[in-house]
Amino acid sequence: MLRDLGIAVAREGIPWAFVDKNRQYDFSSIDPMIKAMNESQIIPIWDLCHYGYPDDLDPFSEEFTIRFADYCRAAAEYVVARVRGPHFFTPINEITFFSFIGGEWGWTAPYKNTKDDRFQLRLALCKAAIAGVKAIREIEPAARMIHIDPLVQVVDPRDRPDLLEAAEHETLVDTFLAWDIISGKEHPELGGSPEILDIVGANNYSFGQMKYREQGPHAALNPEDDRIKPLCDLMKRVWERYRRPMIIGGTSGLGSGRAAWLKDVMEESLAAVNEGMDLHGICLFPGVDMPDWHTGEWLHNGICDLEDCDGRLRRIPSENYVNELRRWQKELNRVTALDKDPFSDPVELYDVIEAAKRLQTKPDKNWS
Repeated sequence: MLRDLGIAVAREGIPWAFVDKNRQYDFSSIDPMIKAMNESQIIPIWDLCHYGYPDDLDPFSEEFTIRFADYCRAAAEYVVARVRGPHFFTPINEITFFSFIGGEWGWTAPYKNTKDDRFQLRLALCKAAIAGVKAIREIEPAARMIHIDPLVQVVDPRDRPDLLEAAEHETLVDTFLAWDIISGKEHPELGGSPEILDIVGANNYSFGQMKYREQGPHAALNPEDDRIKPLCDLMKRVWERYRRPMIIGGTSGLGSGRAAWLKDVMEESLAAVNEGMDLHGICLFPGVDMPDWHTGEWLHNGICDLEDCDGRLRRIPSENYVNELRRWQKELNRVTALDKDPFSDPVELYDVIEAAKRLQTKPDKNWS
């Protein structure tokens, strides 16, 4: 499917909890993905920890860092030998969000529920991620890292101006702390550096602009709220803070809004390129539809929906979404299907820069 769409890179996860049984590694569960990647000539960006870890580990312990580094080293040994490079890794996905759902909201392991637990979990995850990068580069010194976290804008409720300081702290400090630690700006004793941060992956969710709530997840702003910031402005905060290459690490609209969402994201991204940001790509999430975490209902946010056909799920491409993708591929002088050897004609970012100059898209607050 990705070959036919002209997409040659995909994010893929390795389930740490399943492959690591007390440092006895069994990576056979990813062999089908590796086989498909090699046959389709798709470059993976490997997620090594996507909210899960082995049952016998305490993420607040020193053992967690040691075990994670050992696992990263083993994972790199396994995939580098089997998949054509260049090689890309995300050691721990969405550390900031992970620390919320596991440290304060109790949605996932370690099922904690205080702000202090969140702060401590984030610190532990950053420490492990830094150790993981170093372990991977022992195996593949040229490996590139993409550290993923969401773009966030939090405002105070109109009837609670006393929460303004807390909302601004979350927007301008909390959102960046994991990246700050990995880059060495904060807690330099953990060994972070710009080279370890490497590529910044900023996820762009429809609910990423929110109204502050003192307990639990914040409330998503209505798309017409006049306090919404253009996506380009949110990316600019990241760029000015780190001056590192960037991608949008995951983004999607819902249902019939998918094509319009892609149009908005592309226009904002080209505006960012025009402003001098080193933006290298946009990841459409997910490739195939997924169920809502809380309700189990299909979200209809993928490139393909899933349709029940005599008891079997069949992939049905979203026609409007695919057409919008095709339109932008042509605007950027990109292929709409991969040729026999997609690596023989590398992407020229010059084409993207020229398209940004030609189209002159402007940031706006369209967040619908």
